[in-house]
Amino acid sequence: MILTPTLPERLARARSDLRMGLPVVLRRGAACLLAAAPETLHPDRFANLIAGGAAYLALTHRRAETLKTPVYDGDITRIEIPTTMNLSRLRAILDPADDLRAPMKGPFRPVRTGDPAPARTAIAILKSARLLPGALMVPCADPPGDLTVIDMDDPTLDLIGDAAVKPVVAARLPLAVSTAARLHIFRPDDGGEEHYAVEIGKPDRDGPVLARLHSACFTGDVLGSLKCDCGPQLNGALAQMAQEGGGILLYLNQEGRGIGLTNKMRAYSLQDQGFDTVEANHRLGFEDDERDFRIGAHMLTALGIDKVRLLTNNPRKVEMLATHGLTVTERVPLHIGENPLNAAYLRTKAAKSGHLL
Repeated sequence: MILTPTLPERLARARSDLRMGLPVVLRRGAACLLAAAPETLHPDRFANLIAGGAAYLALTHRRAETLKTPVYDGDITRIEIPTTMNLSRLRAILDPADDLRAPMKGPFRPVRTGDPAPARTAIAILKSARLLPGALMVPCADPPGDLTVIDMDDPTLDLIGDAAVKPVVAARLPLAVSTAARLHIFRPDDGGEEHYAVEIGKPDRDGPVLARLHSACFTGDVLGSLKCDCGPQLNGALAQMAQEGGGILLYLNQEGRGIGLTNKMRAYSLQDQGFDTVEANHRLGFEDDERDFRIGAHMLTALGIDKVRLLTNNPRKVEMLATHGLTVTERVPLHIGENPLNAAYLRTKAAKSGHLL
């Protein structure tokens, strides 16, 4: 029997542990570090972690730029955490919610020695756990044996992954736009959230299928938010597919451009302070767009589709599908959902994210 967890299984466990406030162990050669998420840590556990000294905070270069601290490790930076620091102050360094009221977070002492790879790994895991991308790192000689251990020397370690998904079940689902609809459920191999494919009518798989990659938007799709155009795009795409007699809408659970609903609300709070959507993401420590559209390519292939007419205003989606073996015969614009409350957001998407609006 194979009972030992595989590396992907340990990574899934690590994401869960970090969300619960537990540290995880990162090993590389003889080096061992504990990595924790400051936003979920209990104050007593935080005090125990930093009591021995040598702790540091790893941040993305995006957050470091906001804090005006040098970036010495390419895409991340490391700053010392003194034993006198309290958890509230550490969280204020990581979370930009109060930056405008209290902009002076430093001075910081950068860490310029040692291997930055464990910090980079920790931040990648935190991002995949939909937590703020800042890791408390603590060297450890003999970590508790019941913590999740990630061996960074394992040749199978791949934090990017192949975005593999497997079909689980499909069933008929009559919709308001079409009574001839089916819902397909896909489950990723990495233990993440499931993704869905809504099949309208009977699309001809021998020709290009009208398709859309739609990222989940709880606020727009469910609540009818006027801050974005997601809800109208979702409903408009389904209606167009029904009108044309068939199509596939992929509903990808990558809320907030892949940062999760909690961080999306943090970004909305920053937008209330005057920052645009891209600036807000950067201040949180994220890139403009953290989504993985390879998942969509895998789902289309699993559905037997290799040619599509893609309903999108985002050229990046066209390029991604082409890179992963699908033929995009036409980009079909989807200009719908603009209103006075999201006009600035749409202008930012066009100016900074390349959307063709």
